Amino acid sequence: MDDRRLLPVQDSWDAMRGRFRWAVPERFNIAQACCDDWAGAEPGRVAVIDASDGDRAWTYGALKDASDRLATVLAGLGVGAGDRVAVLLPQAPAVLIAHFAAYKLGAVVLPLFTLFGPDALEYRLADSGARLVVTDADGAEKLAGLRDRLPDLTEVLSVNGGKARDLWAEIAAADPLRAPRDTLAKDPAVLIYTSGTTGPPKGALHAHRFLIGHLPSIELHHRGFPQPGDCGWTPADWAWIGGLMDMAMPCLYYGVPLVACRMRKFDVAEAWALIDRLKVRNLFLPPTALKLMRQVPVPAGVSLRSVGSGGESLGADLLNWGRQALGLEICEFYGQTECNLVITCVPELMDAPPGAMGRATPGFDVAVIDADGTPLPPGELGEIAVRKGAASMFLGYWGLREKTEAKFTGDWMRTGDLGMCDGQGHFTYVSRDDDVITSSGYRIGPTEIENCLTGHPDVVMAAAVGEPDPERTEIVVAHVVLRDGAAWEGLEAALIQRVRDHVSPHVAPRRVVRADSLPMTATGKIMRRELRGQG
Repeated sequence: MDDRRLLPVQDSWDAMRGRFRWAVPERFNIAQACCDDWAGAEPGRVAVIDASDGDRAWTYGALKDASDRLATVLAGLGVGAGDRVAVLLPQAPAVLIAHFAAYKLGAVVLPLFTLFGPDALEYRLADSGARLVVTDADGAEKLAGLRDRLPDLTEVLSVNGGKARDLWAEIAAADPLRAPRDTLAKDPAVLIYTSGTTGPPKGALHAHRFLIGHLPSIELHHRGFPQPGDCGWTPADWAWIGGLMDMAMPCLYYGVPLVACRMRKFDVAEAWALIDRLKVRNLFLPPTALKLMRQVPVPAGVSLRSVGSGGESLGADLLNWGRQALGLEICEFYGQTECNLVITCVPELMDAPPGAMGRATPGFDVAVIDADGTPLPPGELGEIAVRKGAASMFLGYWGLREKTEAKFTGDWMRTGDLGMCDGQGHFTYVSRDDDVITSSGYRIGPTEIENCLTGHPDVVMAAAVGEPDPERTEIVVAHVVLRDGAAWEGLEAALIQRVRDHVSPHVAPRRVVRADSLPMTATGKIMRRELRGQG
């Protein structure tokens, strides 16, 4: 097929931003763009490599046939345009087949994390009004105890059969869909729930066009993606916007083989072996995965071309490890479930100061604003915001009109993240608005402290929080996870001194608490609020 790239990556960043305009067609469907177009042009082209099934290769032709047949099954079960179809599966071709089948009917996919417990599943299924779930035996067992409280849920399909309808048997017995629904780019396609770090999870509803909204950053942080020989993988679950839209769907859109691997718990040795065996060249790695992977020597056969990361700031030490151990620059990017990949850092294309997370991605208007929605001058602390009009911006929160309206001030979508922007357009993340520590009149963000602490060879992960103090309002308390075999004696004082020396005495922790693990959201972000009161 013709080159699908949106950006002339040989241009400078300013030139790309100046020339770029969103070219979103009136009619667009993710299944058509990521499956059927390739199946029509090159049906034998490898789309997915299933590492959990003997490295079985699925072609675009096979994905199209299976998703066409599943679409017929879903339609026969009453699924139509706008209906919510939940997908509760680990990384596997069945996830993509379910997505594509739903999109072909104009239905909305609700991705669900396999480690969700019954309360989390019930909340999302009830709130969304999902009428069908595609899952496996484990998921079907979880759902069995919830069905009487989910009146909208009428059918469950399972890849393992059992008490639920057998997905593969249903597909094999069905005829292919005669014709997919002709969807508009603005029609709803995916409902992804926020991790709920600041209240109950909210369903962010996205249109088919939001795939297009991810592509500029994908092309940039994967250096002119795609290139011959590219092969992508992420340990991030495809139920999350990072795993789904920062790697899985873009790979399929560009015709790049996508590795699928069921990894219930991230295993560093297994990850490196997978990358080596399947010659993976392009990775999306959440910060937690990167921090763990640097604890293990990189296999000699690994030859990576690009690594992208987002969710938390990496810090200089982890970036240096990428240069030394991987022989490349790890590209950081920033976004939210509501509007993703709005800031991108490509070191070769920008002279970003230390700690900066990048510049506004072409196609996105990003600013630091005050409480009234007025953009602030360079160097001033405020809230990072994105102007309406970007292709990856959500349609709204499911069933929450007031919450949707509160997310915006005028034309600006507020992120809830505090940051600064310098005179050259480089953005620096400071903290979540509710993570700010107020000490002795200073407003202190945890990120810089955490990056400094994880730069110590004995510290794997760190979180800094504020604890009440009668004299200073709050003091900084750091919680750290150590590498195996690290000695604790004398380390607390050394870590406090390290922050004093490397960052500033006024942000140095007053206490450091040793922890076996840190509380995380399902997307791998540290839940600092859970640590308050434990130091």
